[in-house]
Amino acid sequence: MNDTILVLNGPNLNLLGQRQPEIYGRATLADVEALCREAAAAHGLSAECRQSNAEHVLIDAIHEFRIGSAGIVINAGAYTHTSVAILDALNACEVPVIECHISNVHRREAFRHHSYVSLAATAVLAGFGTHGYALAIRHLAHLRADKTA
Repeated sequence: MNDTILVLNGPNLNLLGQRQPEIYGRATLADVEALCREAAAAHGLSAECRQSNAEHVLIDAIHEFRIGSAGIVINAGAYTHTSVAILDALNACEVPVIECHISNVHRREAFRHHSYVSLAATAVLAGFGTHGYALAIRHLAHLRADKTA
């Protein structure tokens, strides 16, 4: 097992800090990636951060990290609510998967209340802002420590 966590962000998350800051805050994707790298390093892990607006690129990344990594933190953006293909890729994972959303999706439009990703997720974080990513990484480190103890 390697020490790398995949932090995977889906469509429009490249616009963090610009798009609807009243919902998503002012932190940029670069800020989130730095936060994730720091959180992982604090637990002796590393974070590989990727973002794509293309569903197939997200699926390819999941395939790459589905075995042997320390886990996956995924904010699939709008694909959360629509992508059976991402669900299928996550179902093939042999590592823990943490679903992470910056906003509390359950306080938003009804269509956002359903998540395909949740069906494969070990845990779900929503509404913690960008701090949710650090919490997700901390939980993956906890799961890993339990496994090696």
